[in-house]
Amino acid sequence: MAAVAGLRVQVRNFSTGTAMQVAKLIRPPIPVFGLEGRYATALYSAASKQQKLEQVEKELTRVSALVKESKTFALITNPHVKRALKQKTLNDILTKEKLTPITVNFVCLLAENGRLKSVGGIINSFSKIMSAHRGEVTCAVTTAKPLDEPTLADLKTALNAFLAKGEVLQLETKTDPAILGGMVITIGDKFIDMSTKAKIQKLTKIMRAP
Repeated sequence: MAAVAGLRVQVRNFSTGTAMQVAKLIRPPIPVFGLEGRYATALYSAASKQQKLEQVEKELTRVSALVKESKTFALITNPHVKRALKQKTLNDILTKEKLTPITVNFVCLLAENGRLKSVGGIINSFSKIMSAHRGEVTCAVTTAKPLDEPTLADLKTALNAFLAKGEVLQLETKTDPAILGGMVITIGDKFIDMSTKAKIQKLTKIMRAP
């Protein structure tokens, strides 16, 4: 329970604490916002101090699946069920999964604070932090049709030129016939629209101008 209390303090300090209290946290490589971000930041700090980041990340994937798949979690989130029964049920589930204490304590904290329904958003925020921690830079490329292998290889080479030393490209491709041709690229905080649709809209605007 001491670890639960520690996580609780970290969440509270990050959201409402003084500058000195917040400084005690190990700050993530990128900021994540909202309630989910506060919990994810507190977990990142706690896992960093115990050198359990990768293990916790892996276990959170299992927790997410349990919340979606296990009917027992419906009991835990039911406001009419007594707190003692909820705690016992949750402990039984997590013990069976043989998760590390920090993950168990974190899930128990979420349950205690009535935040289990937010676990998906929290895990998503934690995943973003971990991606940045590994130096991964997500790049989303949208094209009207799937790219062939030679074009995809050329695109990866061009995009890697935008990255700083130590950063790793994580390319996500998708198709959208509505853009007509060309491509739309989002890399980090940059947005580049080179689609045929955007060019037509720009040309139309110029032609309609007085």
